[in-house]
Amino acid sequence: MEMAGSYSIKVNQAQQTIDMEVKGSFTPEQAEAFHRDYTTKVGSIEPGKYTLNVDCTSMNIITQDMVPKLEHSFGLYKESAFNKIVFSIKENPIVKMQLNRIARNAGLTNAEVVNI
Repeated sequence: MEMAGSYSIKVNQAQQTIDMEVKGSFTPEQAEAFHRDYTTKVGSIEPGKYTLNVDCTSMNIITQDMVPKLEHSFGLYKESAFNKIVFSIKENPIVKMQLNRIARNAGLTNAEVVNI
């Protein structure tokens, strides 16, 4: 059974990071709420001085219908022009491949997917 989606977005001004955690699978409504929250939080900082840390260790494999929403998220990350973007995953070759492909399609050249 798939875990319902949830997320958190925290701005850490001392470390100059935005720490996000993404869990499960999002509904389209959750994806919309995430995009609104993300835009609000990032609007309060200078992203070029920050690293975006995305904890994807509890994320489900990305379903085909979620790809456009994820591509939209990655597009937002690119527009924000962070100094660096790090996606953390558990050893999962499928999720790693999916994240790398979507990052490449979105033109995120400063992103890396790391196993933790």
